[in-house]
Amino acid sequence: MIDLIKKAVLTGIGVASLTKEKIEEVSQEFIAKGQLSEKEGEKFVAEMLVRAEESKESLKKQVEGLVESTLSKMKLARAEDVENLQTEIEGLRSELASMRKEDKEDKEG
Repeated sequence: MIDLIKKAVLTGIGVASLTKEKIEEVSQEFIAKGQLSEKEGEKFVAEMLVRAEESKESLKKQVEGLVESTLSKMKLARAEDVENLQTEIEGLRSELASMRKEDKEDKEG
């Protein structure tokens, strides 16, 4: 019976969207209707919380992968790319300033 209830809950409510409060609320409804004992209700809540967390992590990874893929296709500069370019520009400016200083000293000397 508890497996059937779990499947119904998982099907009816997206697992990733389950909150502890909602899981406890559903569990209490089943206990009140006599479909679960207190002990089964506690087990149900614990198991649903684990599944909800696993589902959230899986969804998070999928979304991150999709965003990463989309950004890569858009060929947008990332913060790291911009930082690398800024470092390179600073180096080139220093090198240019040094060359100008040497050139100025050669002309004066």
